[in-house]
Formats: sequence, C-alpha cells, structure tokens
Amino acid sequence: MKLFPQPIIEKLAENGRANAERMADDGDTHDFFPVVKLFTPDGAATWLLSEIDPDDPDIAFGLCDLGVGCPELGSVRISEIESARGRLGMPIERDLHFKARHRLTTYADQARAAGRIIA
Repeated sequence: MKLFPQPIIEKLAENGRANAERMADDGDTHDFFPVVKLFTPDGAATWLLSEIDPDDPDIAFGLCDLGVGCPELGSVRISEIESARGRLGMPIERDLHFKARHRLTTYADQARAAGRIIA
C-alpha cells in the first residue's frame, strides 16, 4: 500500500501553500483538519499529518506520537516515515478508514491529556 497516494500529497501540498501564504500575510497559521493518519502496526507510533512544506515536499507537519507518552506538534520527513519499520520489522501503514473529525490542535490537546493520539 502506498502511504502517500497523489490525492493525499495534493491536499497536503495545498494546505502547506495556504499556510505559507497566510504566514506571509499576517504571521498566523491555519489549524487544518488532518489529511492522513499513519501508524506502526507492530508498535505504538502514530502520525496525523495536515500539510507539507511548499519549499521542501519531504517535510510534513502534524501531530507526531512515537509511542513514548509525549505526542507533539512538529515536522517530520516523509522519507523517514516511508523507510521506518516497527519493532517487528513491519512498515508504517496508512489508516484507510480515518476521517478527521477535529482540527489538528484539538487532536493535539486530547493527545497531550491522554499521553497518546486518540483518533
């Protein structure tokens, strides 16, 4: 299964461009709905990604939870996610059934309170 099919890349890129434009205009950012949820099937890591950097399409932004109780908003390299393996050697998977119900900051607030992403 491809982690980042073209429609997902396009939506992430669209969000990244919108945020770059807004940052240039007024210094603020959008609070997007996550576009994609990724996870380790043989571990506890989860990512909710909302955009990619228009200047470097290998850098995504979202809520990252490596399964150690400290989920955080930040950037991650797509190439690293694509090459990562869980503790049993299984590759990262995309949650095909994920539909974002909240904006990214809501997921982040819930994750900080719970110590993990709850989606």
